[in-house]
Amino acid sequence: MNALHQSELPGLELINRGKVRDVYAVDDEQLLIVTTDRLSAFDVVLPQPIPGKGEVLTRVANFWFARTSNIIPNHLTERPLSEIVPDPDQRGRLGDRAMIVRRLRPLPVEAIVRGYLIGSGWKDYQATGRVCGIQLPGGLQIADQLPEAIYTPSTKAEVGDHDENIDFDRTIALLGTELAAQVRDTSLRIYTECAAYARERGIIIADTKFEFGLDDDGRLHLIDEVLTPDSSRFWPVSDYTPGTNPPSFDKQFVRDYLETLDWDKTPPGPTLPQAIIDKTAEKYREAEHRLTGL
Repeated sequence: MNALHQSELPGLELINRGKVRDVYAVDDEQLLIVTTDRLSAFDVVLPQPIPGKGEVLTRVANFWFARTSNIIPNHLTERPLSEIVPDPDQRGRLGDRAMIVRRLRPLPVEAIVRGYLIGSGWKDYQATGRVCGIQLPGGLQIADQLPEAIYTPSTKAEVGDHDENIDFDRTIALLGTELAAQVRDTSLRIYTECAAYARERGIIIADTKFEFGLDDDGRLHLIDEVLTPDSSRFWPVSDYTPGTNPPSFDKQFVRDYLETLDWDKTPPGPTLPQAIIDKTAEKYREAEHRLTGL
């Protein structure tokens, strides 16, 4: 399978090359987003791509955008890629990695929802008994399911910087009371409904992040990606045991490998063994198959 580490579309203006996505201007109202096969871990872009990863992420995101359209509008348009990228060779190199979206004003908050106690949430809980200021019951173990999903937002970092967990009051200061509550409530609803769907298909969505944007009328939209193996922590139901760190379908598999290295989590990232690359690609494909049936 061919890998795309970086897209090149000479006929379009490149606006931003992020950790994973390359964003191009189409016109004043639309953008072309290419989800490459780059992989970032600990906010560092690794030197090798994961073949096919960008296509999996795009297809899975589109699947969830369709399933959540009854909850909130999203940034997708129905414009065909051939209108924007007329060269068939260029379109072939992009594969299923491209989406044409509306230009919206992104909110300066990542809307994180946690259904299980893991990752930075587990570390916060061990230290304080809280996660992002939310008091949790005592005696919880790593990977325990929480009594109910919690909303634990963070700031959005630039490439190379680290996101910062914040409490809900800080999101009110950033967004205003009404919009902050809408983002929180929408995030919790999407997570709860979609996590139930995924569990029926053998995947636990332990936590995830959403991003939102506003149109010119101030209407909230779901943007970027949604419930993908990059933006979420996916565990197989069959291997889940509270008190242990479950295996995953997502890039946590790469993070776990990187934790075994003598690396200070600053650029440049280490070179991955081919076996780790292949296994990661396989995990992404299996997650897509379980969720979408494709």
